[in-house]
Amino acid sequence: MTSDQGNGRVRSGRHVITAANLTVGYELHRERQRLTALRDVSLTVDRGEFVVLVGPSGCGKTTFINAISGLVSPWEGTIEVNGRPVTGPGPDRAMVFQDYALMPWRTVEQNIRLPFELQDLDISEEERDERIRRYIDLVDLGGFENSFPYELSGGMKQRVGIARALVSEPDILLADEPFAAVDAMTREAMQGELERFVSATGQTVVFITHSIDEAITLGDRVVVISYRPGQIKEIVDVDLPRPRFDYDVKTLPAYTELRERVWGLVKDEAFQTARGATP
Repeated sequence: MTSDQGNGRVRSGRHVITAANLTVGYELHRERQRLTALRDVSLTVDRGEFVVLVGPSGCGKTTFINAISGLVSPWEGTIEVNGRPVTGPGPDRAMVFQDYALMPWRTVEQNIRLPFELQDLDISEEERDERIRRYIDLVDLGGFENSFPYELSGGMKQRVGIARALVSEPDILLADEPFAAVDAMTREAMQGELERFVSATGQTVVFITHSIDEAITLGDRVVVISYRPGQIKEIVDVDLPRPRFDYDVKTLPAYTELRERVWGLVKDEAFQTARGATP
């Protein structure tokens, strides 16, 4: 085992995710065209790493985690999880979505139970119940087990989504802008909570965000992706002490330097995208 210097997270040196020369796209049937979302992307993610993807809208970030999850297939190259080619979704991977994706007619407990109903994890009913209780406690929703989503705040709904993703105890947690729908104060609080959850569970995380601050605050590495077709522009190591929400990480000179570096990599494409132009 090797330790990421200073940041307190342990990296095993074992690749949990391996993308090699990955090219992925979509068939636009109405236009009779093929859209290339990612081109020739190679990246490895070690066990226990927290890797954050940043880049302009439409650069293929979601496509990349969809390839990891098995929802889309490579056109070229390969994507492997734990040394095996990804051929479809599996219980070793779970997703946290941007818009909560909760079933409004189900309670907190029933929403968190959903993964057990959709896949056979070969565990007893007693263990399922114990896990649900444990993850409800982990996300601080004790006492809200019988509440419905409409009775919860945005932050509480996202906690349900995180607990639902964690309850099957996957090797890999995939998160597609999970805090984009909550207010700024809740977002910062949820970032700290996510760091705590991941520290407690040891999950490998691939996380998408448009926020440079969020990327640096959460990530062990920040992968900067160019505009479509997405390619890796640079991978930035984030060597800041953890847990980062036990102090004001943004006051560190190293934080400022990292932010300026990542902003320098994305700003031109961000301005062009904001103006409606393609880089």
